[in-house]
Amino acid sequence: MSVYQRRTRIAAPLERVWEFHSDVSGLEALTPTWMRLEIESVRGPDDEAEPNELVAGTEIEMSMRPFGVGPRQRWTSRILDREAGERTAWFRDDMVDGPFPRWVHTHRFVADGDETILEDRVEYELPFGPLGDLAGVFGGVGFEGMFRGRHAETKRLLEEK
Repeated sequence: MSVYQRRTRIAAPLERVWEFHSDVSGLEALTPTWMRLEIESVRGPDDEAEPNELVAGTEIEMSMRPFGVGPRQRWTSRILDREAGERTAWFRDDMVDGPFPRWVHTHRFVADGDETILEDRVEYELPFGPLGDLAGVFGGVGFEGMFRGRHAETKRLLEEK
């Protein structure tokens, strides 16, 4: 198993950053356009269609076609845990179905005065067994560009000008 981590300071209060990440529109806004993301369905834990908030048990069915090349890749993500306190908030999702044998993504938000520390941690396994493990040495390169872009977009959208 490999781990990717990224941390960024956002000049916005925890409440604003948390609210942004609590709705599927945040996922859409932060996914790079080159991924060609399509949200196909969002279902709450009680099978409610299009819930207002991504709570534990919510499943998001999506597809991507990076760079417009090849067939669309299907991906189903499930919110496993979600907790918000006065100074910290976090949620964790996993991939129920998709291209990775393992994908667990923890999103953590820590208040620091009027700012928020945004932390992403992804535990993953690449497909193709030992060949995937070998490629894993370079796997972080793709994650780095994607998450650097997501964090920069979070800053752009949420920081007050």
